Amino acid sequence: MDILVVEDNELLLKAIEFRLKKEGYNITTSTDGKDALEKISNSVPDLIITDIMIPFFNGLEIVSTVRNKFLSKIPIIVLSRVGSEKTILEAFELGADDFITKPFSPNELCMRIKKLLIPQLRAY
Repeated sequence: MDILVVEDNELLLKAIEFRLKKEGYNITTSTDGKDALEKISNSVPDLIITDIMIPFFNGLEIVSTVRNKFLSKIPIIVLSRVGSEKTILEAFELGADDFITKPFSPNELCMRIKKLLIPQLRAY
């Protein structure tokens, strides 16, 4: 299963990448929204994890583009330090499948990923 992780904090990005590779996932990383959208258009991942506050296109714009321009139902998990109700609701309204407030447990992230990927695994 291929996962795209979009996070501009290099340390957190490496930590997520390390943990998910340990779980057996193929990981592609991006540090900004422009690069992330290019990667998505070139090779569709099985799941996207994106921070909200990233350069060029923010995480909410990524969610909106994936849902409206690419017309894709790829599961998307949004990460953010901004855990306000307004931001969370906006993420879900745009089509996010899950929202995790930073800081978060790597175990929790892995469980949420598995929950979102189970329907896709059944499709194979």
